[in-house]
Amino acid sequence: MDSDKLLEVKNLETTFFSDDGNIVAVDQISFSVRAGEIVGIVGESGCGKSVTSLSIMGLVPNPPGKITGGKILLNGRDLTSLSEKEMRKIRGKEMAMIFQEPMTSLNPLFTIGNQLVEALSIHHKMWFKRRAKKRAMEMMKLVGLPRPKELMKEYPHQLSGGMRQRVMIAMALICDPKILIADEPTTALDVTIQAQILKLMKDLNKRLHTAILFITHDLGVVAETCERVIVMYAGQIVEEAPVKEIFKNPQHPYTKGLIQSVPDMRFKKDSLHSIPGNVPKPGSIMTGCRFAPRCQFAQERCLQENPPMYKATDGHEARCFLVEEKAGGEVYDELVVES
Repeated sequence: MDSDKLLEVKNLETTFFSDDGNIVAVDQISFSVRAGEIVGIVGESGCGKSVTSLSIMGLVPNPPGKITGGKILLNGRDLTSLSEKEMRKIRGKEMAMIFQEPMTSLNPLFTIGNQLVEALSIHHKMWFKRRAKKRAMEMMKLVGLPRPKELMKEYPHQLSGGMRQRVMIAMALICDPKILIADEPTTALDVTIQAQILKLMKDLNKRLHTAILFITHDLGVVAETCERVIVMYAGQIVEEAPVKEIFKNPQHPYTKGLIQSVPDMRFKKDSLHSIPGNVPKPGSIMTGCRFAPRCQFAQERCLQENPPMYKATDGHEARCFLVEEKAGGEVYDELVVES
């Protein structure tokens, strides 16, 4: 493992088993996150973003889901080889996750204070109760929550959506994890609160040097927050590049379609650009490029072969035969899992 890579995902495959057949939700994806870096994963609903995050955290429900291939390395340690007991020691302490909807993630029967202190009681068993409460209130102040002493005694339903999301961030960061996975943490919030949460996460990233894997379908959030972007489609990574590069020079037709679909207030348009068709249903993918049925540039070859990742420029790769033609056939070497 490279010394600067905190998290490495190598040829990850996650499969769901059902009576109608096996569905590969995440198909041989590889990427890495460096210490202190903010990386975004974008794509439409059903592309495999959330399953990727759950796979990394070891939270894929089994049955019906299971990691069926690849490795997930955190500081060089393969998480896929660990037992559930060993994973519980890592979750919250070395890596943590902010879920999409804070109201369903917080337990309505326990106070905010109890839920914040719980993580400390699991990972720091030698701490006295007073020290744990002090740490919880410090984290609440850090994420911008007012009157932390009073909030410790309140229940989730007594807080606004923005305050609950801040509690979730405080809970995720309370044990100083090295990497934070945020699964669309601003989806249920209004625009003003969303901007505050994004600013908060960027500030915490700089202050605590916590790496963030930011999962979203909002390209505006990616442009404002992330340093590097991974675009997923139908369970595969189709493009990866630094954020400025991907907006300036997108290589994959799917990425171009996503960017063109973003409203631009500078220009008046009769209608927004839309990508025709829908993401293929899981388990319905046969052969060829998975985006080919929706792609205006698709050729016969695209219907027969699934393209590999081609190198467009340094640090910029895309899974498209159009990139092969531009790059002269230079194929990006995908990560290979060591036996």
